[in-house]
Amino acid sequence: MAKTLRNIVIGAAAAAGAAVWATAPRSFGNRRKNYVSSLPEVMYAHRGLHDAGSGLSQQYAGESGEYVALARRMAMQAGYGTPSEVGPIAPENSLAAFAAAAEAGYGIELDVQLTLDNKVVVAHDPDLLRVAGDPRKIADLTYDELMRIALFPTAAPGAETSPLLPSATAEDPAIVKTPEEAPKGYYQHVPLLADVLRVVDGRVPIIVEFKFENMRDWGSRDDTLMQKAADLLDAYKGVYAVESFNPAAMHWYKENHPNASRGQLAEDAPFGGADPVVWAAGKLAFNWMSRPDFIAYDYRNGNSKALAFARRMGAQTVAWTVRSEQELNACLPYFDRFIFEAFVPGETPASALQL
Repeated sequence: MAKTLRNIVIGAAAAAGAAVWATAPRSFGNRRKNYVSSLPEVMYAHRGLHDAGSGLSQQYAGESGEYVALARRMAMQAGYGTPSEVGPIAPENSLAAFAAAAEAGYGIELDVQLTLDNKVVVAHDPDLLRVAGDPRKIADLTYDELMRIALFPTAAPGAETSPLLPSATAEDPAIVKTPEEAPKGYYQHVPLLADVLRVVDGRVPIIVEFKFENMRDWGSRDDTLMQKAADLLDAYKGVYAVESFNPAAMHWYKENHPNASRGQLAEDAPFGGADPVVWAAGKLAFNWMSRPDFIAYDYRNGNSKALAFARRMGAQTVAWTVRSEQELNACLPYFDRFIFEAFVPGETPASALQL
């Protein structure tokens, strides 16, 4: 009996030790060795400060009007659009939206992926359906084509999604053709990461999310995305950090650019209701691959035990995506930094950031 009890205790200790090792973030000593600083203490505008796109749903209409007005005012202050524009001036993930965020003094969270001709562009979705009414995939279009496709071309300011193009159907993307000429008048299109960095010019910190359609597969295009984006960020003089839902992407940064601040994106998916890989990633079970400096977590899962453990172990915690003062106040105890949209946040109490 005593031997059995001893084996149980030893086994439990070994399991606990393995769990700690698997989910631990990057160590303080490694951060110091590589001169990695914490994320700056600012609010981070999700996909820029935008007047069309993500988060601007009827649910948040009570606060989003002021947010849309601020986005337009800051974009115009930065030289984009005029008061006479009837459509959006600064749609999500556009140069105007990033310029507006920088003018307002907010940090920026953005997304990167590759075009058909291997250009690193800033866009969230794999296709243009939601943001341009065009169902074609970004990976199937060249950057030259993207420059001729307007974001939210027929939408009103404050629209969450773009109306479908007259010639478009989601079932048959191939019938949509890129215009031979750029649209007349003012418009925004999917931008190059290089141009975004030029526009922001180090004025505010940036969090760059690497997008992947398939977390179970890693190919040559994924390597190309990582290398091309990393080259641009290495040459950038401003403060930036990188993040991804894909732990392999942050492992790539760990091995190739240990001096960059890196983050693991995750959400607490229910067991049995999600892909096992997604569920495990939500429990931060792949931190052994990425050894992140920060954990970017769904704000609704702030009381996650895995998140609390990572925070105690030294990882910063970043809430995504907060869309009202009520949501911000609810998640303040669990997070150190906040990604927001659809409302104008008041000054975040310093005491909350130090919890």
